[in-house]
Amino acid sequence: MQRYIALLKIIEVGSFTKAADLLGYTQPALSQMIASLEKELSIKILYRSRYGIRLTPEGERLYPSIQNAVIQYQTMRHTADEIRGLDSGIVRIGTVSSVSCHWLPGIIRRFWQKYPNIQIVLHQGDYTSISEWVRTGAVDFGFVNPNAVKGMETTFIKSGEFRAVLPKYHPLSEKQSLSLKDLANEPFLLLEEGAYSEPLEAFHAIGITPNIKLRVHDDYSILSMVEQGLGISILTELVLRKTSYEVVALPIDPVIIRTMSIITKDKNTLPQASKKFIHYLLEEKNSLY
Repeated sequence: MQRYIALLKIIEVGSFTKAADLLGYTQPALSQMIASLEKELSIKILYRSRYGIRLTPEGERLYPSIQNAVIQYQTMRHTADEIRGLDSGIVRIGTVSSVSCHWLPGIIRRFWQKYPNIQIVLHQGDYTSISEWVRTGAVDFGFVNPNAVKGMETTFIKSGEFRAVLPKYHPLSEKQSLSLKDLANEPFLLLEEGAYSEPLEAFHAIGITPNIKLRVHDDYSILSMVEQGLGISILTELVLRKTSYEVVALPIDPVIIRTMSIITKDKNTLPQASKKFIHYLLEEKNSLY
């Protein structure tokens, strides 16, 4: 089973060397594991070239079955641990950066006080990538806007407002609030959230196309760029807490809301450790700010 786990990690990170470092193997040992697996199956699974790693057509057909086998194996191990009373396991979470920076540290700290032997792995991405990770089993559950997904079980956590973010001395920074029309012609720095974006949905709802100059996956990179005067942006108020960037954040009229939910493929098949974490999070969600 370790060979299948290694294969999934190689595909995830796109490199034998990186996967070996993450899994605690040497690169030659990891190569030998994959060669052994390919020999056993009599199938070439991976192409290796100077351009990177990719699955062969045969490997692509096998990949979903390998993913499912690893998930079932890990679930079995977690259940066995619980039967033995070890109270351990691994929680794999897909999350956006604002949640991982502001909500999860406190929740994880308090969760570990109750369950110190449970490991937690965070995969940071956008709405689209997180949904795909949940669908394929790369993570147990994820934090996304439920409007960005289909065919997933969702559990509401919390809503929050967006703010217009401008350089400190921008002419519009003196206003008490801003409309989307105020922002329409400004150079716009868009937080890339995959196939769904709350600010873009709000612009499109009133027939406005913003002047997008740059798309960035990281909230804090956008804050730094706004600070340097590269443009304006719209970010969730959660991102704007505990930051020292010299920017101005103003309310938007009408208000734009971000709803954050947990998404799962099937709650009944979640590992017990992840069920515990979700249960604890729901008990503590009123403490989130």
